[in-house]
Amino acid sequence: MAGGVISKEKAEPNLTPLLDIVFQLITFFMLVINFASDNYDQRINLPDAGSARPVEDDSRISEDRLVLNVDSEGRLLQGEKVMGIDEAAQSIRHQADLVKLSLRSSGVKFDPATGSLPTTIILRADKETTFGAVLGIIKACQSQGFRKFALKAMIRS
Repeated sequence: MAGGVISKEKAEPNLTPLLDIVFQLITFFMLVINFASDNYDQRINLPDAGSARPVEDDSRISEDRLVLNVDSEGRLLQGEKVMGIDEAAQSIRHQADLVKLSLRSSGVKFDPATGSLPTTIILRADKETTFGAVLGIIKACQSQGFRKFALKAMIRS
């Protein structure tokens, strides 16, 4: 007569790899959240606009963007650094060089004479900023090959 062997050993799963993955995911999302919020300077008081509307096109999420924050005196803010128009133009030139380098490394050919950079400039200007200061930043961007712009405003309720 064939008899079964009954074992009193229990199989318990090893949770160490699962905990390691969960910890790595939490760390990743904390870093992503911090980097995304660094672009939006809280010192900028955006203007109110009755016709402002949120962007609904999901294709814009995947495109390359550069956020520029301009304070009430027309200076460019990058983190804790406050730059005048000349220093801002140098920073924009540096950003354009980085975009061109990225395009070259990914195999995309860029002709500076005819082409424009695929990066969208998101301009967050304080409501007290003069039009001349905003225009100076836009011209500095255009001189480096940036052609796509988005101006941010608060939705008036």
